[in-house]
Amino acid sequence: MRVIAGIYKGRKLESPENYDIRPTTDKAKEALFSILNNDIPGARVLDIFAGTGALGIEALSRGAAECVFTDHSRQSIGLIKRNLAHCGAGENARVIAGDFRKVLPGLAGGFDVILMDPPYNKGLVDEALEIIWEHQLLAEGGVVVCEHRKEEDLPEQIGGLIREKERRYGIVKLSIYR
Repeated sequence: MRVIAGIYKGRKLESPENYDIRPTTDKAKEALFSILNNDIPGARVLDIFAGTGALGIEALSRGAAECVFTDHSRQSIGLIKRNLAHCGAGENARVIAGDFRKVLPGLAGGFDVILMDPPYNKGLVDEALEIIWEHQLLAEGGVVVCEHRKEEDLPEQIGGLIREKERRYGIVKLSIYR
């Protein structure tokens, strides 16, 4: 697992020792950031279910102004912090440990990009999208990208968040909400 582009390009990121954490594949990550190309520079980013921190670190590498990482797993929090330190990306990052149901309502809104890669097939995307909408975490004109299994169908709309498009990459689907 590595940073694909930007100022940290080529840096290898620490991967989990077991499969409790499932990092986004390079193929899906390249596709995701191709979709978000114009949304990243100067953006305030939120990486929910951050795992290794790879998505948020990629956003920082490509010019995001700030990234908030959140995950409930101690192993993930450790990985995120080590990967941020390895890349020298900690200055514009904040790492918050805790369940998304408790963490998200306490965040100040105004995120330009929200990245979400939860454990598959647990209904967490719908629940997180509801919290994002209810607590107005997305800035006007912002985008939410959800990674999930291709078999999992997400709603076309949750609150005012409307699914703009879906893209499939192997067993993964990216759903984009605005």
